[in-house]
This record gives sequence, C-alpha cells and structure tokens, in this order.
Amino acid sequence: MEFVPTTALALLAVLVLLAKPAHRGLWAFMVLTPFGAAAAFNLPVVGGASVGVMDVGVLAVFAAVVLSRDGFARFAGSMRPGRPGFCLALLGVFAIFSALAFPQLFAGQTEVFAIARNENQSRLTLVPLQLTTGNLTQLFRFSLNVIVFLAFDAAFRFRPEPKYIVTAIFAATVVHVTLGVVDVTSVLAGFGHLLDSVRTANYSMLAGIRLGGLVRMVGGFPEASSFGYYSLGLFGFWLQYWIATRDRPALLLTLLSAAVLVLSTSSGTFVAAGVFLIVGGVITMLRGLQVNVSRTAMALGTGAGLVVLSAILMLFAGYQLFDPVTQFLDQVLFDKAASFSAQERASWNTHGLQNFRETWGMGAGLGSARASNWIIANLGSFGLIGTGLYIIFLAAVFKLPAGTQDLRRNACINGLKSACLAMLMSAMLTAATPDLGVFFFALAGLASGLSRGGEIESRA
Repeated sequence: MEFVPTTALALLAVLVLLAKPAHRGLWAFMVLTPFGAAAAFNLPVVGGASVGVMDVGVLAVFAAVVLSRDGFARFAGSMRPGRPGFCLALLGVFAIFSALAFPQLFAGQTEVFAIARNENQSRLTLVPLQLTTGNLTQLFRFSLNVIVFLAFDAAFRFRPEPKYIVTAIFAATVVHVTLGVVDVTSVLAGFGHLLDSVRTANYSMLAGIRLGGLVRMVGGFPEASSFGYYSLGLFGFWLQYWIATRDRPALLLTLLSAAVLVLSTSSGTFVAAGVFLIVGGVITMLRGLQVNVSRTAMALGTGAGLVVLSAILMLFAGYQLFDPVTQFLDQVLFDKAASFSAQERASWNTHGLQNFRETWGMGAGLGSARASNWIIANLGSFGLIGTGLYIIFLAAVFKLPAGTQDLRRNACINGLKSACLAMLMSAMLTAATPDLGVFFFALAGLASGLSRGGEIESRA
C-alpha cells in the first residue's frame, strides 16, 4: 500500500463522517467529490490500482449509516419494493452476475477493447473476451454506486432537511471552482505542476493543455471531460434551485458553475448542456401548463431564454468576424467529428453493438465492453436485461414526487433530479462504461431519501 499526500484528506473526511450522523456529515463527503484524480492510497501489488478519496468516503458513509441506531434496518428499508432502491438493488445483483459469469460464458465468442500497457504507455487493443481485472474493478466501482445511493436514501428518509444538502453542495461548488481557478492561473503563471499534490491517482493526467489559446480547466480531475461532467451536474442543481427559490447566492453559484463548465472546453459537455437546457425548458413548460405560473416565474423563464438566444447570436457573430473565435470553435465543436478521437469513439460504439449481438443480447459483462455512448455501453455490457433494469431505476428517480408544502425541500428535490438529468445527457454522448459515477448516485440517493421523507412527514 502506497500512501500519497491526499491520504490525509481522505483520513480527515472519514473521521468527520464517522463522528457525525450521515446527514450532518454530508458536507465532508461532498467536499471530496471535486477531487476526482485524488487517491486515498495506491496499490502497487495490484498493478498500481488507485483507491480514490471518494471510494473511502462512500465506505465511511455506509459505516455511519449502518452503525447508527436501527441503521441496518433503515439501510435495508431503502430496497423496499416500489422504491428506486429496489430497482437499483436488482441491478446490483445482475451486475455481479454479469461481471463474473458472462466473460466466462461467452469467452472467445466476441472481441472486446482492453488496455495494453507498454513502457509506461497505454493503448486500447482488441482481445478475445475473457475474465480480467477490469471486470473486478468496474464491479467494485458499481458496487460503490449502489452503496452510496442506499446509504443517503436511508439517512435522509428519516431526516428530510434540505439545508444539509444545500450546504454540502455549496461547499463542493466552492472547492470545485477554487481548484479550477488555481489550475488555470498556475499554468498561466508557469507553475503547471502546482496541483500535482492532489492529482495522486495512477490515471493518465491531461492537465495544462491549451486549446485555441485557452488553458483547458481540469481542476481536481484528470481531464477536461470529467471536469465538465461534474460541472454540468452542479450547474443543473443550482439553476433549478435558483429558479424555484430566486436566492441571490444560488444565482451566483449558477453563474460560477456555468463559467467553469465553459472553461473546461469539453465539446461533449457543451452539447450536453445545450440538450439539457432544451429538455429542461420543455419539462418546465409542461409543468407550467398544469399549474398557474406566476409572473415572476414567467419572467425568469423568458429571461433565461433570451440570455441563451443572445449567447448563440454572439457566438455566431464572433465565429464570422474574429479569427481566434473561429479557430477555437472549430477545434472544440465543428471539426471534432472529423478528428481521430471522434473516429476512434465511433469504432467503440460499433464494436459495442457487435458485442451485444455476438452475446445474444446478454452483454459481455460489466467491465468488458467499451463505447462512447451510455446506451451502447449498457447494451454491450449488461445486455437487454441489465439495460432495462437501469432505465427503470432512472425513471423511478426522475418520477420522485416533490409535492410537499416545504418550498425549499421541493426546490432541493427538483434541483437534485435536474443535476442527474444534466449528467445523464452528458453520459449519453460520451460515457465509455455504464458507470454514471459516485456523484450521480449520491445526488440520486439524496433526492430519493428527501422525497420519501417528505411524504412520511406530510402523512404524519
């Protein structure tokens, strides 16, 4: 076991999480989430695998919930039939079976992409399907997703107080923006290795890269796409929360999360943000048809639409008139489809569908297939059964009611669901595996617990 500078961060968070009830210690867990490239420790004997600070944080949250009064019963209650946790538990069982059984059941019947390492370099190569360490590591990651969802669902089902969630996401946003600003300013000042002390995981780090004259912001993450994915989740939460509450701090946090999202210069994130705004606008309009909409809400919606339209017109004018803007947009968006990276990802999708067909619709197993689209990644890994369970779980999360009399609780629930929707839009375009990430499942678990807790409180 190899200890790194961020080991102290993980240890401090674990101590806070174990010392407080899960709902009060939520901020300590959320503060870890912007450190996507930070390891709690590395394991040289297992090929240099890294255990992230968030991984340790999930286990600490689980311990805090289970060791509390009636904690195990509450944790098990999160898997009650009819709740999102039940669908996720079924998916978790299927994930175990698929990761361990399918690679052996369909061994040699199809080829999958595997990471080949040679002289400290890694590349993808096609190999016959077989059980590998990749299946075990992906299973471990997915198990953490299930655990964190059920733990937060249990914790907030009996403590449906939104202030703890809003405070925790506020802390995460401040840390995330700070890391992003330090990242860019340190590169511009000639100290590009300043954040190496928090990028301690054994990942390929794509930091300090310039694109169109701009430094790509990656903050505490290994690359711009994962930084943008996280930023999009924060933006989705704060935008919905601000629309519902009209709090000035929420507006400021919406603008900050939007700013770091743009500075990530991730083309997939840009497209996902546009799709999210369109889908979110349609959902808001449909809600407005069912209830009386206040003049203030109409003004906010109209204003947001005018801002988006003005931004599109400004980008179009800049693209036509200014060469730096033309070069930047060409690199980030318009020439992206013809790039080698886009062609490589298209081949992943083609091969993911081939894995689906050659395994008779069952999938090659979690951790075997790779794609550049969340649906195709699921079909290639989980097949029809697992993909169906996954979609049912997500539908249950997005259908969570927020009809209590507490305005801020409703705003928080809708904000959490909005964040999940935004991240799902991004995964639809770029996800290589079925894993939507610990942060996604933590937000979904918080929404589930808060919604169920509000229902129980209303009946009481």
